[in-house]
Amino acid sequence: MDSKIVLITGGSSGIGKAIGTYLSKNGFIVYGTTRNLKKYSDFKDFELLEMDVRQPESVKKAIELLLKKESRLDVLINNAGVGITGPLEETPNNEILNAFDTNFIGPLNVIKASLPQMRKQKCGLIINITSIAGYMGLPFRGIYSASKGALELITESLRMETKDFGIECTCLAPGDFATNIAAGRYHAPIKENSPYKESYGAILNSIDEDVDKGGNPEEVAKKVLQIINMKKPKVHYKVGAFMQKFSIILKRVLPDTWYEHLLIKHSKK
Repeated sequence: MDSKIVLITGGSSGIGKAIGTYLSKNGFIVYGTTRNLKKYSDFKDFELLEMDVRQPESVKKAIELLLKKESRLDVLINNAGVGITGPLEETPNNEILNAFDTNFIGPLNVIKASLPQMRKQKCGLIINITSIAGYMGLPFRGIYSASKGALELITESLRMETKDFGIECTCLAPGDFATNIAAGRYHAPIKENSPYKESYGAILNSIDEDVDKGGNPEEVAKKVLQIINMKKPKVHYKVGAFMQKFSIILKRVLPDTWYEHLLIKHSKK
């Protein structure tokens, strides 16, 4: 069988780049996307296409170019995303909208543009990269949690809507991995006169430390390959440190207020 064609949004760095590089080494034909192709003129790991997932026309143009080159699309990996932290009260609405545009509406734009080809082929796989943070409302990361949680839920709907067409859909939720996400994350500034100054400041330092100490993103890539090779992928997958994955189980079994207490205690470590 010919090599499968894979499209990875946000493929120029971080988890997306790790997935693309790993799949390329394992015989897949990989295309990644980036908002600014000129910034990556020396990128050699796999081919990049210019795409801004927030702009439907940009998405359509990139998908058309891919299909012109390859005539098919076997695997779509929605990985492009942005981080955002801050007290809800002090986070500007334009930053909230940008986070949802990128993390939630963006993947939907790419899915909409990809489905006609997958239906035509009568097969295809969509993997939405979400986050373990999408399973719980984290203090000062509520917008990020909500955007990733929304993507988890809509994947459940999409699976049922597309099952008759031979298309499989699933989510993969990573925990903390050592990437450059912190550099691109929007941080609401810590204001001197803010009632959240001490609590938000302490948690912000903890968030960055968790990312810096995170695992090798190739772990995510290996999980992606496992999913691609499955005949019938499950609805949800998680990858990350044991306690990060276990935190989801704890939420299911503990009373809400107990779980809330654990999150607050962990955030203040």
